[in-house]
Amino acid sequence: MKVTRLPVDPGPPAWNLLLPTQTQYPALAGNKTADWLIIGAGFAGLAAARRLKQLCPQDTVALLEARRVAHGPTGRNSGFMIDLPHNLASDDYGGELERDARHARLNRAAIDFAADAALDYGLADEAFVRSGKTNAAATEKGLDHNKSYSAHLTKLGEPHELLDGAQMREMTGTSYYLGGLHTPGPAMIQPALFVRGMADGLAGTGVDIYENSPVTSLKRDAGSWTARTTGGRISAANVVLTVNGHAESFGFFNRRLIHIYLYASMTRPLTPDEVKTLGGAPRWAVTPADPLGSTIRRISGTGGDRIIVRNRVTYNPGRCANENAVQAFGRSQDRSFARRFPMISGVTMEHRWGGQLCLSRNDAPAFGEIDKGLYAACCQNGLGVAKGTASGMLIAELAAGKTSPLLDDMLAEPAPSRLPPEPLAWLGATATMRWGEFTAGREL
Repeated sequence: MKVTRLPVDPGPPAWNLLLPTQTQYPALAGNKTADWLIIGAGFAGLAAARRLKQLCPQDTVALLEARRVAHGPTGRNSGFMIDLPHNLASDDYGGELERDARHARLNRAAIDFAADAALDYGLADEAFVRSGKTNAAATEKGLDHNKSYSAHLTKLGEPHELLDGAQMREMTGTSYYLGGLHTPGPAMIQPALFVRGMADGLAGTGVDIYENSPVTSLKRDAGSWTARTTGGRISAANVVLTVNGHAESFGFFNRRLIHIYLYASMTRPLTPDEVKTLGGAPRWAVTPADPLGSTIRRISGTGGDRIIVRNRVTYNPGRCANENAVQAFGRSQDRSFARRFPMISGVTMEHRWGGQLCLSRNDAPAFGEIDKGLYAACCQNGLGVAKGTASGMLIAELAAGKTSPLLDDMLAEPAPSRLPPEPLAWLGATATMRWGEFTAGREL
């Protein structure tokens, strides 16, 4: 397998820029061997490494990251670790009841796994906190979406609370929202702080981490896999691919993965006067009632009081987006911010970026043994923190020959379905997304 190029994420890894200098791991050099090789140090890769060390504590585990830890899509995530069904292709995030219940079990196991890791590695509350999250509605249509989702959650037996406009204003400081739907199960993370803490914790348990080590080829020979990078090579009996949509670059799941980019902007730190003028809670996070609306998050702590606005999406089958899109969509985020927070209109954006998501048409993961001794935990369908963690921990169980009810749940998922040929896929995806953004109205 020849890997000729890497995905491109435009803009800075803003979450990382809020933090002190991170641990620097070496690039792979020379010839190495390990019992296990994991390619990709995102949520899935880190979870797989942790679970493997739990199951096979005497085995050696090597983890290759193409860039610095937390500089790729993982460090550009908005930090929602969602437990409930959250199908981005649905009007109300819901799907088929039995499958949604299965997804909730998997996501909650992932949140518990992450909570245990945060405790074991001594991560601060800022890195991981179980806070719940709210679907915010700015229109009557959004309220209807929330009511529909509420009915779906009631059928699932899931606790939730519908909020009115006054409750939303008390939380956010703005009267923009007409209502909301709060669910108590999700956790919120500071993505870079969490991922860096996970990597440092794993390094302390004997996991060898190599940064700036993109894999250029992967070959099986004489019962072992050898991955080559620009600086060296490493051989292992078992390899786990935790590279999300980049799996297609290795020759797997071709024409079955949908590669999209989401875009976001982060304000400069708010001044004490601006914080007082805004009011509301110092930390909160809302997803839009319409899946193509704006996700808004307010943070406080390391890096100051800030607001993040995420909206707009592009279909990029080449796994590459450019700075022009970041700047163009940044203007849309400026307008979304101004509509919601006119009381602090002088606040400007300090960072803008784009980050990749990988979806499948049927909301299915790219999971399992894909060749002898080669495993994939990819395609997280827009829930990279929760589903990535779940797929990483469970692919470790599968590869180590273990069984569990949760692994059975994951193996019950279908394979990703095939996409139409290009340019039909591009035309269909782009038209669907642009129409969805248009009809989102004030939710955007």
